[in-house]
Amino acid sequence: MDGAIVRWLNGGVGALAPLDAVARVLVSDFFVPVTGSLVLFGLWLHGRGPERFRNQLVTIAGASSVGVANAVTALVNAQFFRPRPFLDNELTLLFYEPTDSSFPSNAAAVGFALATAVFVRHRRTGAALYALAALWGLARVYAGVHYPTDVIGGAVVGIAAGLAMTLLWRRLIAVPRAILRVMSSIYLA
Repeated sequence: MDGAIVRWLNGGVGALAPLDAVARVLVSDFFVPVTGSLVLFGLWLHGRGPERFRNQLVTIAGASSVGVANAVTALVNAQFFRPRPFLDNELTLLFYEPTDSSFPSNAAAVGFALATAVFVRHRRTGAALYALAALWGLARVYAGVHYPTDVIGGAVVGIAAGLAMTLLWRRLIAVPRAILRVMSSIYLA
């Protein structure tokens, strides 16, 4: 079924040039991560007093959740290799040919980790990041570099990483406070 969905979605490549152009932007390794990073940067600088601390805590949770999501994805990739859809199906690629394992989608893991960490505190911004992460995953299926289950697996990893890091930093609140004190002393917080 995974292959059938990829072939069906990818069958639309070339039919609508504007859709392909949007998919090329979304599928890239840069658009969604840079957008998410800019959101975290904005949160880092936003607010005063306790609000600013909470926003900076969200930023720390978001950045660390991306690291955890990447680590979990790398561990799964080291144990289990799944070929990319373009290797098993005749597809029209809109992206370069990645050589790493397709499952779980690292892109989805990163996107959903960021979205989850932000969503816990800022519902609207987090929801927008969830939508962007979902579009990133869909674009990667459309472009022929992931199966739908790769994206679902990556989303599960990302959501778990986002929740875990948010809870961890809340429990170990002294650590982010110390980090922020040091950063504040050098005018970075």
